[in-house]
Amino acid sequence: MGGEPHRPADRARAGVMVEILFLVHRAPWPPDRGDRIRSWHMVQALAKLAPVHVAALADTAEDAAIAEAKLAPLCKSLCIEVRTVSRPVALASAVLRGEPVSNRLFWSAALAEHVGALLALGKVSHIVAFSGQMAQYLPAGFAGPVVMDFVDVDSAKFATYAEQDKRQPLHWVHAREARRLGAFEAKVARAVDASLFVSEAEAALFRARSGLGADTVHAVGNGIDTGHFDPALPFDRVGEGDGPLAVFTGQMDYRPNIDAVRWFASDILPRIRRHHAQARFAIVGRAPAEEVRALETLPGVTVTGEVPDVRPWLAAADAVVAPLLLARGVQNKLLEAMAMARPVVASAAAATGIDAAPGEHLLVADGADAMADAVVRLFDDPAAAAAMGRAARTQMIARYGWDARLAPLARLLGLAA
Repeated sequence: MGGEPHRPADRARAGVMVEILFLVHRAPWPPDRGDRIRSWHMVQALAKLAPVHVAALADTAEDAAIAEAKLAPLCKSLCIEVRTVSRPVALASAVLRGEPVSNRLFWSAALAEHVGALLALGKVSHIVAFSGQMAQYLPAGFAGPVVMDFVDVDSAKFATYAEQDKRQPLHWVHAREARRLGAFEAKVARAVDASLFVSEAEAALFRARSGLGADTVHAVGNGIDTGHFDPALPFDRVGEGDGPLAVFTGQMDYRPNIDAVRWFASDILPRIRRHHAQARFAIVGRAPAEEVRALETLPGVTVTGEVPDVRPWLAAADAVVAPLLLARGVQNKLLEAMAMARPVVASAAAATGIDAAPGEHLLVADGADAMADAVVRLFDDPAAAAAMGRAARTQMIARYGWDARLAPLARLLGLAA
């Protein structure tokens, strides 16, 4: 696996056509969650460089069908397999095999067979794998360039879970996953030509943990489509009510998001309501867990569940909040809110990796009192809040175009002009 990238001229002289295999753990459509937003723009960027073969997994048959309709015209070939492994089965299999649970959750014999058959044709010259779980599909001894987009240091996330859950029965699962996944990530990174992370902070963390250097471990950040996330567009009216509205967006069966909204609804919102008695909090996102649904019993809290378009809720927000206690990489929810010219209040963890100045483009606050005070400041001064939102959008336009963000891919694959 790996080796020196081949320049286009070298490949042309050798009579070798350039074709790219893109391995991705969730089929990159629709771009309605952080991983699919990045992978969708990545597959488009790769398709501009060369014909692309996509081999992907999907959570459901419905997801697979929706993605196939959109992706098929973009790809030279497309294979999407539905994941069927449950967490208990994945855990048992991982323990028996000495592997990370994450890998077993995303293992598909059918997808592995498809990848093997495709590579056997000898036409694939480059491979890009998206998310660490897809590294298990990389072939040994592949002659062309291989780029691994880890996105985040997932093993560090599980280490944090283990630290938080020391007194919980499943503490050992998270501690084991942190160790096994960390070793797997480092092994993969040593075998490929380049490893990518969504921010310099994540890349630096991985370099420190793996012992690898900046020559092979790179930060390639996320972008934002400021034409799509544009406050000047017409949106349906949502979230109307008597008091100012704080909004949180995200996948609501994801543990860091669950912890964030529980904290905001139970500890921070009551502090805000001492100053703004009618203040409201909307939790906007698909698949809300039961503990998230239960928050609707609290004064001022609304749980929307999945919505067809998050932009109307962002447009309606007097403040967008991201009180994440645990955050890896760059939070797309913040890029979207800032592109929509909304004033943002984020924890330091959530704001990490975003090219924005605290106090100018967003407010950064940690702790319930500080978070509540920051939101109250925005509610108290709508003009200043609007000015911060405009500054945030200007920053997104200037620094976060997707073409610019993903431009390093061509160079890392040896396909730069």
